[in-house]
Amino acid sequence: MSNQDNSSTPRKNSANEGPLPSSPQSTKDSSSLTNSQIPYNRPPIVGKELEYLQRALSQRKLCGDGPFTKLCHQWLVEQLQAQKALLTHSCTAALEMSALLVNLSPGDEVIMPSFTFVSTANAVVLRGATPVFVDVRSDTLNIDESLIEQAITPKTKAIFVVHYAGVSCAMEAILEIANKHNIFVLEDAAQGIMATYKGRALGTIGHLGSLSFHETKNIVAGEGGALLINDPQFNERAEIIREKGTNRSQFLRGEIDKYTWVDVGSSYLPSELIAAVLYAQLESASDITKQRLTLWNTYLSGLLDLQAKEKISLPHIPAECEHNGHIFYLLTRTEEERSELIPFLKNRGIHSVFHYVPLHLAPAGRRYARSMNSLPVTSSSSDRLLRLPLYVGMSSDECQRVVESIFDFYNER
Repeated sequence: MSNQDNSSTPRKNSANEGPLPSSPQSTKDSSSLTNSQIPYNRPPIVGKELEYLQRALSQRKLCGDGPFTKLCHQWLVEQLQAQKALLTHSCTAALEMSALLVNLSPGDEVIMPSFTFVSTANAVVLRGATPVFVDVRSDTLNIDESLIEQAITPKTKAIFVVHYAGVSCAMEAILEIANKHNIFVLEDAAQGIMATYKGRALGTIGHLGSLSFHETKNIVAGEGGALLINDPQFNERAEIIREKGTNRSQFLRGEIDKYTWVDVGSSYLPSELIAAVLYAQLESASDITKQRLTLWNTYLSGLLDLQAKEKISLPHIPAECEHNGHIFYLLTRTEEERSELIPFLKNRGIHSVFHYVPLHLAPAGRRYARSMNSLPVTSSSSDRLLRLPLYVGMSSDECQRVVESIFDFYNER
C-alpha cells in the first residue's frame, strides 16, 4: 500500500459545523463492533460451479473453446445483445485484442482517462501508440466528454472509455464526437457487466468492448474476460488474433482443410475450467446484481445525512444509466481525512480501500503518455476516494455496521 494509507492527527470540527445526525444504534459499545471482520471483497460461489467443473473434467476437454466456452459465448450474445463475444483469459487480453484489431501503430494516439487501471494504457503502449490523458467528470469519475474534442489531433486513432464503478460514460456524446472525426470507440467495461446506458449493455455500444471476470468483479471466474465485438468487420480477424494469429477456428468449423499462421496474435483463450466456473456465475447474474444493488442502496440511504452535512460526497447515477452495484465509494473532504478514516474502520474490523493512483502521475505514465493538462479532478478524486466493502453474502447488518462506524468517525472529529 502507498503512504496514502498512513493516518494523520485527527482534526476537530469547525465550530460552525454543528452536530452530525445521530447514527443508528450510535450508543452501542464500539468494542462490540470489532468481534468479526468485514473484508473489502469476498468472491461469490453462488451457482453450480463445482458441478460444472466436474463435468468439464469428465469431458476431458480442458483447453479453450470447449462446450462451456460456447455456452458462455451464447449467454453473452443473448443476454447483452452483443453482435459477437469471445472469452479471453483476462480483461487485459481483451483490451490488447482491441488495440490490435484497430491497428494501433507507433505514432497513433488514443484518448483515455488517467483514472483507470494500467491495462487500459498498456494495451495502447504495447502497440507503440501514445495514451493521451484527459480529466474525468466530478460526478461520475468517468472521462469528461466535454474535454475530448480538444484532445483530438490528426494522430488520434481511438477513444478508450472506462465505465467507472459500472456507471456508463456519456456514450451518446462520445459516439457523436468519434463519428465526426472518424475514430474508434473502445469500451473498457471491466466493471460494467449487467449495467446499461439508455437500455444498451455496457461493452456493446462502441466498436469493441472488454469485460472482466476477475475475482474482484461482480461475475467471477477467478481470472477471465471477454471481448465483445459490435462491428462485424472485426469478427474474422478477432478469432485469428485470439488463436495465436492462426485460422484454427475456421479449421475447427470445417471451413478450411488445414490451419496456418496468417496474422499477428497471441494465446488469448481461457481454459475450459475457467469457462465452467464462469457459466455457473452467468446463470446467477441477475440474482448477483440484485443482491449487490440492495447493499449499494443501503449504503446510499444510510450515508445521505452525512452528504447533506457536507462531510462526504456520494456516487451520482445519471438518469440514463442503470448501474450494477459494483463499487460503493465515498469522497472525503481531504486526503488527510481519508488517511484517518481507513485505519479507524480497520480498527473496527472493516476493510476499506482507496483506488487508482492516476496513471499520469505514475513513472510509466510520464514516460509513455501525455496529458492535456494537470487533470485536477482526477488528482483530487483519487486522493479522497474510499471504497467500502460490498460483496454477495454480506448481510444488511454488516452493511449497517459500516455505516454506523463512518458516522462515529465524523462524530468524533
